[in-house]
Amino acid sequence: MAARIILIAALLALASSRALAFDPSPLQDFCVADYDSKVSVNGFACMNAKDVTVDDFYFTGLDKAASTSNELGANITLVNVERLPGLNTLGVAMSRIDYAPFGLNPPHSHPRSSEILHVAEGTLYAGFVTSNTAQGNLLFAKKLNKGDAFVFPRGLVHFQFNNGDIPAVAFATFGSQSPGLVTAANALFGSKPPIPDYILARPAQLSKTTVDWLQEQQWLDIAQENGPPSVQAN
Repeated sequence: MAARIILIAALLALASSRALAFDPSPLQDFCVADYDSKVSVNGFACMNAKDVTVDDFYFTGLDKAASTSNELGANITLVNVERLPGLNTLGVAMSRIDYAPFGLNPPHSHPRSSEILHVAEGTLYAGFVTSNTAQGNLLFAKKLNKGDAFVFPRGLVHFQFNNGDIPAVAFATFGSQSPGLVTAANALFGSKPPIPDYILARPAQLSKTTVDWLQEQQWLDIAQENGPPSVQAN
């Protein structure tokens, strides 16, 4: 009987650890991402430790403002595992977000991570929307000043808007090496192939003509997660 209880407890602990562990957990000091490996794993295969150098853990350029000359007036310098190989299996990432006056980081979500935002310069109006509740989708939003921090729970739609007439800067940290990004407007109206207009028209209370027009627009992605880094690591 005691052995059975121990076995059940061990199985429950194993199930719990699998449920709580989101990114792959390291089994050694580090597992620098091998971008050239053909092995398919959850994350990246490890580079041979003999080939690892200090630069695999190094990224430079977060002191430099990214261009905000775009329709949204914002830009993101993302530091995730695709841009810093030493992050592989460590379960963290970060970004710098630059906002022009009245610039917007549009409504979006991170399917694999919560986020904590720290305002380094300027002021922001930031918030998130809850999942469906009996009271509807609740908005939690607040004006943030320099030095303030705000948390966005994992998977919930959130945004930041520079409500000042001077540039703003914020730094975000994530609990995943690759938090993922789903920008609401891009996903709905910029998917490839497009979602049929009759699927979007009814819930959005728009005409199919309006949906068709929206789907013809170019939807900007200010944080291309898997694209080339804004600032190369040296």
